[in-house]
Amino acid sequence: MDVLSRFRVEFYECLHARADALFELTDAILCKDGPVQTLVDLSLEAEHRRGHGALYQALNTGWAEPARLRGLPASLPVPRAVDGRIVLAVDVSTWLWPDAETSPDRLFCHVYGRGRSKDQFIPGWPYSFVAALESGRTSWCRLLDAVRLGPADDAAAVTASQLRDVVEGLIAAGHRSRGAPELLIVADAGYDLARLAHLLAGLPVEVCGRLRSDRVLARDPAPHDARPRPGRPRMHGAPFALARPTTWGDPQTETRTDTTRHGTATARAWDRLHPRLTRRSAWITDQNAELPILHGLMVRLSVERLPGGRDPDPVWLWSSRPGAGPGHVDQLWRAYLRRFDLEHTFRLLKQALGWTVPKLRAPASADLWTTLIIAAHTQLRLARPAAKDLRRPWERPLPSDKLTPVRVRRGFRNIRAKPARPAAAPKPSRPGPGRPRGSSNRTRASRCTPGKTVKRAESLGQHYGRTG
Repeated sequence: MDVLSRFRVEFYECLHARADALFELTDAILCKDGPVQTLVDLSLEAEHRRGHGALYQALNTGWAEPARLRGLPASLPVPRAVDGRIVLAVDVSTWLWPDAETSPDRLFCHVYGRGRSKDQFIPGWPYSFVAALESGRTSWCRLLDAVRLGPADDAAAVTASQLRDVVEGLIAAGHRSRGAPELLIVADAGYDLARLAHLLAGLPVEVCGRLRSDRVLARDPAPHDARPRPGRPRMHGAPFALARPTTWGDPQTETRTDTTRHGTATARAWDRLHPRLTRRSAWITDQNAELPILHGLMVRLSVERLPGGRDPDPVWLWSSRPGAGPGHVDQLWRAYLRRFDLEHTFRLLKQALGWTVPKLRAPASADLWTTLIIAAHTQLRLARPAAKDLRRPWERPLPSDKLTPVRVRRGFRNIRAKPARPAAAPKPSRPGPGRPRGSSNRTRASRCTPGKTVKRAESLGQHYGRTG
């Protein structure tokens, strides 16, 4: 409870403009009985002692100190894996906003559909989230940061900068001592893992993520013969095609683990494989500069069965740290499977806390609302030890250490009476005159076209050839 009180006080001090209204709005999100379906309903909660006008003014004109808010979660306890290693997951969740023609900085966000060839691209605001994962099967994680991707941003560069700030904040807060294991960053197949590892060079981190099954990597070239040969030395050796088993060869490491739901999990690892980089797309740089050779560890994970009787497909994982032993190989695929706990958090933010519910026009208001949602989720996690199981009649009882975020939120109104409440009481005031009767708003808002606004100087169609 002391940690929760300290967080609430420090969070209030990070709010400068409309601090009282924003702080009470966060409490209303946590204390509302049921999911947040409309923004104005939060003004009817007892914890929000101001009117609905103050709620909208707080989101439109409020301001929070960004640098201090981003460093606040790093000062709190961070969950760790079984071996004491910090595992960070990075993923993008979209705030779909297709009908907001007057909202700027929207991008076309990829949305999966039901069935084949049913995917869509819907305008919205994509946000990159970084979270610290827990060990074991759980729906909890520790949200550390969220950054909105703009039309002129390079997703890989923004993600790398976000991860660098988070890692440096964790190290400055004393969560990693000298000589401790590296932080593990897990990502899905949508990220350029090689470029992410290259941009994070110099930090004590290891990047691990999934690769598509049609990728082709390369081994190191074979040593040259004693007789000198003319020409430039080779940079790439024999190919390693994930879809062609004849190119794999014998793995350096193979482990087998018995699981409760999937049968025997077999992990095979091949060491010192690197992607063949070309001077196009994200690697368009100075033509005189050499493209890096990024060695890594390739892991192929296969299981006997999947829930529901589906045929299991192997999962290919690439790690930026070669030379791993059997224990480290098992840790990689276990950490990747724990990455899906972040999907439960996204569902909680959208369905229960109402992250994508408000109809906001300005991206700055959306960023402020996202900050409040992260602060609310952090308070839920800090209130877990003091929560009681207020279950519905059709729900199974759970021990106090196994409560889900939704059940902790049901009893937060009772927990809220104990920690600090720094927000001041509202002052009596009169409502403004408003717009004169019979008049209309004649100021037409500008229409904004979604999509990218910045293109590279070099055309993507211009191919510079391979570097092998």
